[in-house]
Amino acid sequence: MAKKTIMLVCSAGMSTSLLVTKMEKAAKERGMEADIFAVSASEADQQLETKAVDVLLLGPQVRFMKAQFEQKLAAKAIPLDVIDMRHYGMMDGDKVLDQALGLIK
Repeated sequence: MAKKTIMLVCSAGMSTSLLVTKMEKAAKERGMEADIFAVSASEADQQLETKAVDVLLLGPQVRFMKAQFEQKLAAKAIPLDVIDMRHYGMMDGDKVLDQALGLIK
């Protein structure tokens, strides 16, 4: 499996940093190469310009931005979803990694 680049977006990029760590651990346990990183909503555009992203997940606190991101990502064909609130609340890196991988075609 080729290396996957997973971008998480939240309001400040802080709360998702713990989730990134847990997702990286889950990927490592699966023997999977992944570049998983979190950015604030204000930094997202810049990252999308400079990085080849395979999937973008929004934190539940910025779910209201989904339509806005759908428009930005349509031309790039990057799948997008909102992180399941239960998995986010439990900081379940394994389940969120599954969610991200399920979106990549």
